[in-house]
Amino acid sequence: MSKDVTTASFQADVLSNPKPVLVDFWAEWCGPCRMVSPILDEIAAEYGDKLEVVKVNVDNEPQLAQQYGITGIPALQVFHGGAVVKSMVGAKPKNILLQDLADYIK
Repeated sequence: MSKDVTTASFQADVLSNPKPVLVDFWAEWCGPCRMVSPILDEIAAEYGDKLEVVKVNVDNEPQLAQQYGITGIPALQVFHGGAVVKSMVGAKPKNILLQDLADYIK
C-alpha cells in the first residue's frame, strides 16, 4: 500500500529517502488516477524493497504540485538522491509502468 505524503513530510519521505521514490501526484476526482492507484499498490507490494511508492493529493498539497511542475494528473515522478530522475504523465497499464520503472526496480 502506498503512503500519503504531505508538504511537511515530503523532505523526510521523498527527498531524504535512500531508495528511489515513485511519487503519484493525484486527486480524488480524477478517474485515471483512481484507475492507476491499484496498479501502484501492486508495484509497491512487489517491489517495495527497491522502490518506495507514495501519493501526493494535489488538491491538499497544491504547493508541492506547483513546485514540481504538475500540470496534468496522474503524474508520476521518480525521485532519487533528492531530485526528479524520471517523469511520467497519464494512466498506464502495469506492464508499461514496469518498463518505465525498470532502472529503479532491478
